[in-house]
Amino acid sequence: MVEQNQDKIIVSAHHHMLRETTVASGPWEGFRKDEEEKWRPYYHGYFPDGGPEGASYLYFVDGKPNAQAFEKYLAAHPGAIDLWLGAHTHAKPDDTYGGRSHIERKWGVNFVNVANLTLYHGGKESPKSRLLAFKPGDQEVNIKCYLHSDHFASKGWYEPAERNIRLNKVFRWA
Repeated sequence: MVEQNQDKIIVSAHHHMLRETTVASGPWEGFRKDEEEKWRPYYHGYFPDGGPEGASYLYFVDGKPNAQAFEKYLAAHPGAIDLWLGAHTHAKPDDTYGGRSHIERKWGVNFVNVANLTLYHGGKESPKSRLLAFKPGDQEVNIKCYLHSDHFASKGWYEPAERNIRLNKVFRWA
């Protein structure tokens, strides 16, 4: 479907982010070691299969661990999609663990960690969501961050996390 629609803006929505695309989406980045050098949950809970190494990104595809099927496809086909939306990592809006923020571009694709809607999962606070504003005739998309509680900053729009991204094609209503 992706290859048959290269004249269109393609948005792909998932729970997980891809490996090393956004904040804490790399190997071992969902966990921290404690004083005894044992892995402890940080962003994500522990599961014997795939955790802690792959807890922070799409680790299994068709039962294969660390498959990186989408990563390999996108690396071989830069710009094949415009947006990959995910909502897996529960991180503060300014978090850049692993050297990446919530909004990054890789392989010609914009990756956006769009939400975490719980105050308690993963031991992190600051439930948030994002608003993406498209304008007909423009290639730029404005992304705003909304904080649903006051645990990190005042509830409401959080301006320091606002970003503009560039699509691969001009947005047009169908």
